[in-house]
This record gives sequence, structure tokens and C-alpha cells, in this order.
Amino acid sequence: MADLNIPNLNIKSDKYIFKKKLNLRRKSKRRLFTESFFLLILSVLLVYINYLIPNKYSLLQNLPKTFTKSFLLLIDLFSYLQEIFLVIFIFVSSFTALILMLGSFYRLVRVFNIKSKQITYK
Repeated sequence: MADLNIPNLNIKSDKYIFKKKLNLRRKSKRRLFTESFFLLILSVLLVYINYLIPNKYSLLQNLPKTFTKSFLLLIDLFSYLQEIFLVIFIFVSSFTALILMLGSFYRLVRVFNIKSKQITYK
């Protein structure tokens, strides 16, 4: 009788599985004030860093030219990569062909040099 498993009907459904883990408390005014203060400091720091960048307007005006140049460089990179992979394939395939030829010649030599089994009678 102790081995009888009775299902527990008090188990909540799976849609409430993470409900107790959520923090539903409101933040205190002090914490909200400190978070807003840190956000303000961060935004002022970002504005200051942007202010320190020289020639912002010329950089923004040359942005389309920069994109086209980088796109052309990317195309050149892919064409060079194709050539590099082609050279690597040539080396690997010729090395593999050399190994296969040596193996076939070795087998041919072994086939032609078969020694007949001589049975010695005493």
C-alpha cells in the first residue's frame, strides 16, 4: 500500500511556474533618484565624448563614400580569398594524387613480384 502513487491535485499549472520569482515590489524613491542620476551622468559623458570628436560634419558627409570604398574592399577580399582557397586546393589535390600514385605503383610492383609458393618434398 505504501507504493501507491496518488496524484497531487494541489499542484498549480505550468503557466504560473515563474510567477513567484518575479520581483513585483515597487522601487523606492531613493533608488529611482540614484538610477536617474546615473543615467544623467552617463548621458552627459556621452555628449562630452561626442563633443571631443574633431571634424564630425566632414565625417558625416564622407560616410557614403566610406561605405562604397569599404564595400569594394570587401569584394576584393572575397576575390583574394577565392584565389587563396584555389591555391590551397591545388596543393592538397596534387599531394593526394602523388600519394595515390605511389600507392598504386607499390601495389603493381607487389602484383608483378609474386613469388610462387614452392612446396618442398622430402
